[in-house]
Amino acid sequence: MPRGGLGVREAGAMADAAVTAQPLSLPEELVLVLLNEQTGYFHQVPGWDLNCAVIGAVLAELSLQSRVDTDMESLTVVDRTETGDPALDPILKDIADEPVQRSTRYWIERLALHAESIIDRTLDHLVELEILEHHDGDYWTLARNRRYADLYGYSGEGTAGQFIKARISEVLFTDAIPDPRELIVICLVHTCDVFRFIYELDEEMEERIKFICNLDQIGRSMADAVEHNIASPLLRRSALSKQIPRVALHRLLRSPHLRTGNLPALFADLAEQYGPVFELRPPFRPPMLFLAGARTNRWVHRNGRLHLRSRDYFADFEKIYGASGVLPSLDGADHFRLRRAMSPAYSRGRLEGRLDQVYAQAREFMASWTVGETLPATRTCRRMINAQISPLSVSVDTQDIIDDLMAYKERALNTHIAKVLPKFMLNTPGMKRRAKAVDALLERVQSVHTPAQRAGCPRNLADDLLSLHASDPQLVPESNLRFALSAALIASVYLGDALSFSVYAMASRPALHERIRSEADVLFEDGDPEAEDFSPSNIDVTQRFVTECLRMYPIVPMSMRDVMNSFVVEGYEIPVGKRVYIAQTATHFMDDVFPDPFSFDIDRYRPPRSEHLGPGYAPYGLGTHRCLGSRWMDLQLAVNLLMIARYFTLEVSPANHDLRFSPFPSMKPSRKLKFRIAAQKRELSAGQLAGRK
Repeated sequence: MPRGGLGVREAGAMADAAVTAQPLSLPEELVLVLLNEQTGYFHQVPGWDLNCAVIGAVLAELSLQSRVDTDMESLTVVDRTETGDPALDPILKDIADEPVQRSTRYWIERLALHAESIIDRTLDHLVELEILEHHDGDYWTLARNRRYADLYGYSGEGTAGQFIKARISEVLFTDAIPDPRELIVICLVHTCDVFRFIYELDEEMEERIKFICNLDQIGRSMADAVEHNIASPLLRRSALSKQIPRVALHRLLRSPHLRTGNLPALFADLAEQYGPVFELRPPFRPPMLFLAGARTNRWVHRNGRLHLRSRDYFADFEKIYGASGVLPSLDGADHFRLRRAMSPAYSRGRLEGRLDQVYAQAREFMASWTVGETLPATRTCRRMINAQISPLSVSVDTQDIIDDLMAYKERALNTHIAKVLPKFMLNTPGMKRRAKAVDALLERVQSVHTPAQRAGCPRNLADDLLSLHASDPQLVPESNLRFALSAALIASVYLGDALSFSVYAMASRPALHERIRSEADVLFEDGDPEAEDFSPSNIDVTQRFVTECLRMYPIVPMSMRDVMNSFVVEGYEIPVGKRVYIAQTATHFMDDVFPDPFSFDIDRYRPPRSEHLGPGYAPYGLGTHRCLGSRWMDLQLAVNLLMIARYFTLEVSPANHDLRFSPFPSMKPSRKLKFRIAAQKRELSAGQLAGRK
């Protein structure tokens, strides 16, 4: 097989047409080899080890591009001319600006902290090249149907990762002599101890790898330097950890945010006083360890999958539904596989294809509103959303049982997750009656989801779940359907509560109410808008308004995980077996992330401020368990706000209402919040109620 750098060919009209693109860099090739498509992330390489290997790849690439010269003892800059690669040039500058000549080991140790930003840029570039596909939750998979060519004209169909691994396999399993690039990648992958996850290695193969790793001076020196830094325990930044501060109970009880139920603001205050890691010791409960801040958010988002898991705290809750291994309780490869399989059901595209039904259901629900009427905020918004979610997701009407479904799940969450109620509270006669609604839902869905009845119908979430159960009954067993199908409707709780906060924010800010109405009038002027009409420019105010509502009123202010591998974050060592509470929305009320955080300001999200870009904005969670339906939710919230504003003017009732929160099991307005129908701006005609333009 010819040797050389790896490039990308755009598929042309002719099958044999290809255009050779710029070869991939060593960091990019290393990332592709280390990527594990079963989990959507890297093979089991600890963060520090991965960082050292990536820096080793950067230094090796600079050497191959004749910018540095390296041997076993030293690393010297021979040409400080920029390469044009943003992952390489900052490293080259750091080395060139150093007044003293240093060893390769020194530079790998010093630069390892920069590896995460290099990995980010590398992954983004591979996505731009359409070599990788990025999935919500920060997963990546290798893109299909691309053609790759090296500089010597080799071409082959398949993914870039397959092409690179094929080149490496030829070197490992034949007597082929590798070129320097292949040697370096092999040396670094071997140093990370990843070949055993890719191939079945025997003693002969291990000896072959060792032999290959000694063939090239650059590869050998880089691998030795990386291995030294990986092996040295003092470089792991875990030797000296700080004592975790304990929150004084009297300070907690004096917090005004505790009295109003504003948990994100409470956690922000505690993080300001005690730091990003602190412990609460509430009476009659085990100690609670919290992570709060932009840096801990970033750590959880990037590294949580290697150290934290969700199945332990979720196990008792899923058993209530007779389930085991549902999406929220899975981790690793099974979670990634199920998440990918279910992602179309929760996608924005799925909702965009059914907007006519959303319009019709929203109008039908609002048709009963009368001027002067006062509506309970939470119940009204939950039922409005369920009127849309139920037919969209499971093709049945559930308005008669949704209150029971919601009440049962909230009680179950409060007893088994939040643990603010004793377990016997789930076994009261009222709760036993409400539990029957789960079986009623399952019977309704199954009765209308036969192949004959679903023929020609738009695909929905129930179709996806039932077909996945039929094709992979281990991944989605029948015992999990009660939970999965009811969870689809319980989304009405979270989306409905987000809508109630958004309607409150709109009703209490008449000027923004009018701006949202103006966008709605333009959108609906010539009939119901199509999906493409909801462009960023057409709903600019509404979208920024929704973004600010999700910042100030996040529905899920924190998440829980159990530590499966000990770790150090911000200098604090967290041991195995500890339960951590990740207060990811505490940053929403931190001045250094969102200046003047208690001010409702939709201009935060305009360039150059763009305050929502980064780990500080986390209304949908972090990492692999980030809400799968976030883009669906954004669109449905915007559509409902636009339609409410187009037809009605709402006011907060009472007018002087001081918003308080009911924080368990998730954030929602207190029951005292109501909306008054102040005026009806347009009639809801019979034709509109039928969903016709």
